[in-house]
Amino acid sequence: MDRRPLLLRPVSIPDDMEDRSLPKASGKVRLPHHIAWSFPFEHDLDDPKQLRHAYQRIMTEGLDDDVLYYIDLDILLGLWDELWLSPHVREAWSDWLRSRGLIP
Repeated sequence: MDRRPLLLRPVSIPDDMEDRSLPKASGKVRLPHHIAWSFPFEHDLDDPKQLRHAYQRIMTEGLDDDVLYYIDLDILLGLWDELWLSPHVREAWSDWLRSRGLIP
């Protein structure tokens, strides 16, 4: 039986993620199809539960431009311990956040 390792999508963490001057999404948003390929497609980023769900999806499925637009670094830091992320996504983001002294 052929057992190939699971191919995981690369995690997008743009080089300019720390640029707080970039515009960020807020309020009700409809995520692109490559992120939200199943229901729900829309999220209210002002609702804490929907915000967490959106961030989890974006951090897992998003491309650099998506991450830059939808993920606010300050909000992410506040949600970090509440997010359920696949191990490879959490590891990539943890490494990046630690390298910048943003989490212990």
